[in-house]
Amino acid sequence: PMGWLLRLSFFLVPAVELVLFAIVQSRIGLGWALLAMAVTALLGASLVRRQGTAVWARMRADLAAGGTPARHLAHGVLLLAGGAFLLTPGFATDGAGLALMFPPVREALYKAAVRRLGRGSVIIQ
Repeated sequence: PMGWLLRLSFFLVPAVELVLFAIVQSRIGLGWALLAMAVTALLGASLVRRQGTAVWARMRADLAAGGTPARHLAHGVLLLAGGAFLLTPGFATDGAGLALMFPPVREALYKAAVRRLGRGSVIIQ
């Protein structure tokens, strides 16, 4: 069931990125468009590092207190995905990556996963 989505995204994401790049490039110029993508990659790497360190610290504190770090692990996985999006050239993926840098966005995605998978899931416990 997910195979068609993967194939669609394999073609749709690059097409969207090309169209967005053409639009941005036509408005600000090729050099500025390329510079914007490079800056978002550098900014993204910095944000992932900062956010990742904070998530790691909260996860360690949960473990030390005898709790389960499921929420923080989920945030960590979403941060990695956001970092991958930010390092991928393109404005749409940069938008998705930047969104994943914000804890409220990650928390909303975590809660949606809990609702979808259920609390009894091995992943969510």
